[in-house]
Amino acid sequence: METYQPESDIQQPAETEAHEEADRLTIKQFTLDTLETLILAVILFLGINAISARVQVDGTSMRPTLEDGEFILVSKLSYQFGTPERGDIIVFRPLIPGDELIKRVIGLPGDTITIEDGRVYVNGLVLSEPYIAAPPVNVGSWTIPEDHIFVMGDNRNNSQDSRNIGAIPLENVIGKAILIYWPPPEWNIISHTNVAMAAP
Repeated sequence: METYQPESDIQQPAETEAHEEADRLTIKQFTLDTLETLILAVILFLGINAISARVQVDGTSMRPTLEDGEFILVSKLSYQFGTPERGDIIVFRPLIPGDELIKRVIGLPGDTITIEDGRVYVNGLVLSEPYIAAPPVNVGSWTIPEDHIFVMGDNRNNSQDSRNIGAIPLENVIGKAILIYWPPPEWNIISHTNVAMAAP
């Protein structure tokens, strides 16, 4: 017994071509959308890297302000139209190529830094430093050259800084540390103490 398929159920050549064209357009649109997303992601990645950096604290030289293993967001724009100030926590490239370092700015170009009796003096005025782990036990005096800064770790007695490696050229400064973003429980805006100085 013969059966007949209604004409409405028989796909006509024109309809088949229309479906195939629709499939091609869908694939083309998906490809374009994917490319646009990838391009946007690359632009955002490059843009974010142009204005910021992400670094991990390695060691205990900045205790108690920063802890070993914390991840820090660094603003590269902070010093595009200015220079570091005393009390700023900065990330910089060391004089001898190696990992980037994070320390606090203590002295500016032309300053004389003196350490004695557990105190730090800038141009003869003693610094008030509530952020340090303990008073420094070493002694010494340094005059900061033009276009350089003097940096120290907050953990004064466990820090390789300008006392050992010398003043840091301003051109080596990468940016200003602004935020602890990892681990989440430690998330916090980094406080940049306005270093107070008083008569000795």
